[in-house]
Amino acid sequence: MSIKVSKEIHKGEAKIVVRFDYDKVLINKIKQITDAKWSQSLKAWYIPIDVNILEKLLTSMDNEKIVLSEELEALIKKEKPEKENSNNTPAVKIDVMNRKIRIYLPKNEEDIKFIRSLRYSRWHKDDFCWEVPDYPGNLDLIRDYFGSRVLTLNLFDAMDVKAMKTSRKSIQRDEVLFLKTRSGRVKVFAFFNKALIRAIKEIPYHRWDATNKWWTIPYSEALMERMKTACEAHQLKVIIEEEPKTSVGAKKISPFDVPNYRKVPESYIQKHIELRNSSHTIKNYVSSFEEFINYFPHMEIDQINEAQIMEYLRYLVSERQVSVSYQNVAINAIKFYYEQVLRGRRKFYFIDRPRRDKVLPEVLNLAEITSMIRLTENIKHKLILMLGYGSGLRLNEISAVRLSDIDRERMQLRVKNGKGRKDRYTKLAAKILPILDEYLSNEPTDNLLFRGATGGKYSDRSIQQVVKQAAERAEIKKNVTPKTLRHSFATHLLEQGVDLRYIQEMLGHASSKTTEIYTHITTKGFENIVSPMDGLDI
Repeated sequence: MSIKVSKEIHKGEAKIVVRFDYDKVLINKIKQITDAKWSQSLKAWYIPIDVNILEKLLTSMDNEKIVLSEELEALIKKEKPEKENSNNTPAVKIDVMNRKIRIYLPKNEEDIKFIRSLRYSRWHKDDFCWEVPDYPGNLDLIRDYFGSRVLTLNLFDAMDVKAMKTSRKSIQRDEVLFLKTRSGRVKVFAFFNKALIRAIKEIPYHRWDATNKWWTIPYSEALMERMKTACEAHQLKVIIEEEPKTSVGAKKISPFDVPNYRKVPESYIQKHIELRNSSHTIKNYVSSFEEFINYFPHMEIDQINEAQIMEYLRYLVSERQVSVSYQNVAINAIKFYYEQVLRGRRKFYFIDRPRRDKVLPEVLNLAEITSMIRLTENIKHKLILMLGYGSGLRLNEISAVRLSDIDRERMQLRVKNGKGRKDRYTKLAAKILPILDEYLSNEPTDNLLFRGATGGKYSDRSIQQVVKQAAERAEIKKNVTPKTLRHSFATHLLEQGVDLRYIQEMLGHASSKTTEIYTHITTKGFENIVSPMDGLDI
């Protein structure tokens, strides 16, 4: 009878699987082995991947009958020391690479106790070695402990990092790579350095990615200058790169891609109207839900199950490579149908919500704002820029401004039905009034301030183009949008000393935490702050 022993994945973990025909003697022998268990799904016995347990298995059974896989034979050879020193103690191999110290040694309780005393040490079950972070001092402790038992010590001065999806890059110990991503954050690749980590932790919204082993920070010109100064102060060479702006993700499903392209059910739209959701919300949800139902063109909508929903969400991430915001809208659009529209046929499924990247908004300085307005000759376009910046309006709020919303006496602008269906008042700049009067004298209007060529509301797309072209005339290299004007309004108010609470009210933020992001952008006033140390009599 042959006994086949191989390495297989069972319940998501690698195991040593033992297969043989029914035999009471062999079953009694394998039952004597620690941690040996029977798997009903595999129809075989399995044990943990451990060389010592494997050797017990081999010695307890007839070795001649055992067929060992090549992978397990290689494991046994790898675990056996290549040499032994004069004291006949097990030899050790050490590799230092990619911010890790890898220790290869046979199982020994005293050695394992020492390794476990080092912070964040762990057993690497795939490569059968111990891993310890390459923190300062760790390598010296390990060399001192093992002494003459160290057979080989390989130091790799370069670290391979997968900076982009399609390419790898190698950096040296004295180098730091800053990679600006399309999401508005910066990935930081470097060997372990306490001074660098301290500098990163001073940046707002810093984050350590434990899976990929890199830091990320939000991008802004001021923050990058701070990081460059910190690196240069500790003799670290700075490398700055940027991800290509072109997306390689699959395109969105359109009516031209699917025969008999399906529209959302009428009940889906009616439910939104019933709940009084904004036209912006309805547009986004409908577009997202249509893409979802046409991903399964041959299935009834109500028959799409949880597994297929998860499949679609994975498709959005891996193939479409959508943003975190788009993914959240997709999840909400799906949940809206199954949980709001169907009601009694409500579906429950577990979806891990992606964490939104903390990105600092792009902000223009006063000179850039001035240049954009001065170089815009079209009076209508100039008024759009001045309202967007001077009152801190959102894109859809600019197009919705009416003459009845303008309070010249109190110098306020009423924003009706803003985000979250809330009304608010914001500041009306005095310098807007002459431009407004000039505009009204040439283009009389009944009430709506900005109208399109066909007489309807001026489109959001047109306002975006107005802002973009104004930035190009001013030769501004930043990515300027109507939202940039709003961010600049808030930041400049904060720099003037306006209380954050008033700024929150004018912007229409539901939470003060949203407004507090502007405190991380401005640096005005830092030079006037005195350290409490300077007040000591020492």
